[in-house]
Amino acid sequence: MSMSVNTTENPILSVNGLKVYFPIDSGKLFVPPTPLKAVDDVSFSIYSGETLGIVGESGCGKSTLGRGVLQLLDLSGGQVVWQGDHIEGLGPKEMISYRKELQIIFQDPLASLNPRMTIGDIIAEPLTVHYPELGNGEKKERVAEMMEQVGLLPLMINRYPHEFSGGQCQRIGVARAMILKPKLIVCDEPVSALDVSIQAQIINLIQELQKTFGLSLIFISHDLSIVRHISHRIMVLYLGNVMEIADKKNLYAAPKHPYTRALISAVPIPDPDKEKNKQRIVLEGDLPSPLAPPSGCVFRTRCPLAQPLCAKQKPALTEVAANHQVACHFWEQQ
Repeated sequence: MSMSVNTTENPILSVNGLKVYFPIDSGKLFVPPTPLKAVDDVSFSIYSGETLGIVGESGCGKSTLGRGVLQLLDLSGGQVVWQGDHIEGLGPKEMISYRKELQIIFQDPLASLNPRMTIGDIIAEPLTVHYPELGNGEKKERVAEMMEQVGLLPLMINRYPHEFSGGQCQRIGVARAMILKPKLIVCDEPVSALDVSIQAQIINLIQELQKTFGLSLIFISHDLSIVRHISHRIMVLYLGNVMEIADKKNLYAAPKHPYTRALISAVPIPDPDKEKNKQRIVLEGDLPSPLAPPSGCVFRTRCPLAQPLCAKQKPALTEVAANHQVACHFWEQQ
């Protein structure tokens, strides 16, 4: 079970109006680059010990959002406030002091590890960067302790990444992110490249570490079943825009946005009879290009509730119930 969250305290992370645009060259003389709006005006907060799940189709800006929060990408606008400090726009040198508290677990376990380094050196690298005063003996001791916490034998410390399975490589990635004992970890689809049985092991490991160290998590995934299991609240993204934010119980029991309803209807039900008889909502058309997003509401070209107003005015993210926000002009008509 996930740990409880105290929402009466101030959030440890506040993101306001975050934008990440990539200029795409038109290839024409005197024609300025076209902005690809990967993340467009996204706002949310995270509390100590909380897991915020971020879901949406491929290409909706989930990973870009996570990297933008960590200042691994240049922002085009917005604010990122970490424990009261504005960190948006800080360069690599200014961010060093914050890197101890802000870490990331990547999607591809093997590709995220340096094949020329032993796993002991990989896990110890953050210690070398942030605590250069530590001796080799103490670093090795901390690495061995962390390896045990993530389910790796300390005697494996001198092996190389190619000697491990995908699940073991992801455990190495988790150990590397955890070695500094951060306060927030962005989990960028950390189990999507793994077998289903291994996925459960890694999810359980992350939850145990969260409970032990009081971690906050941003958990990015396209799998709503996994997000439902691990998250306290869930944010639904579409074409770089927030469609809905709610706690997981309300989101799954009473989704308000038509896009959220379509995503949830696609989640398989373990009961064969219920799965056979459930109503599936199929969205028509393809995901529009972020280079030329629809006017007004970006979801309107695939929305069953779309009306002329949707093309003229972008819906604001509005609180429609306690801790439940929706960006839709006509959500009540469902």
